[in-house]
Amino acid sequence: GSPVPPEERRLIDKKHLDDITAARLPPLHHSPAKLLSIEESIAIQIQQKEAYEEMQAKLAAQKLAERLNIKMLRFEPEGEASMQYREVRDED
Repeated sequence: GSPVPPEERRLIDKKHLDDITAARLPPLHHSPAKLLSIEESIAIQIQQKEAYEEMQAKLAAQKLAERLNIKMLRFEPEGEASMQYREVRDED
């Protein structure tokens, strides 16, 4: 027996697996994994951490508002509601 090259061995193993099982891997919907530099990885981790903390803060504020039964109303300082009580008069 001559040794089988690794690439050919993988093909044989794959064919054997195809012969003995009907299980298939699901189709890849996203791009395959890729290598990142340490700097890119740290930047992504920091970005994800900030997004997570922001979401946690929003959730905590929402739970607190629900617990205290506070109703959050829309604030429009430049909107029509704030101008209804004013009358503009010329002093000429």
